[in-house]
Amino acid sequence: MTGASTQGIRTVLHPVSDLAKAKAVYAALLGVPPQTDAPFYVGFEAEGQHIGLVPGGEGSPVSYWHVPDIEAKLAEVSAAGATVKEPAHDVGGGRLVATFTDLDGNVLGLVQDR
Repeated sequence: MTGASTQGIRTVLHPVSDLAKAKAVYAALLGVPPQTDAPFYVGFEAEGQHIGLVPGGEGSPVSYWHVPDIEAKLAEVSAAGATVKEPAHDVGGGRLVATFTDLDGNVLGLVQDR
């Protein structure tokens, strides 16, 4: 192991089939309005967690581990047997994200803020 640390899971993205209806449910659950409200993404900040709603409605929620060096962590998990699903890419504002699957096919995510 290289020792590249994580900063914990602070982001969870949920695929939803109806963004408007899901937004109402998550606002009620979290007790706060969304911080980001766009046709392609709705994001909430609650108790140090970022909860995102992504239209598309397929799959399970993906937990994103925040890391200081996304490429180093991708290399580390790949060497341990994970498979990169989506390589690191910028999603705006200097934020890099990537996803990989573990040995059982679970999808996990990484986030690096620059």
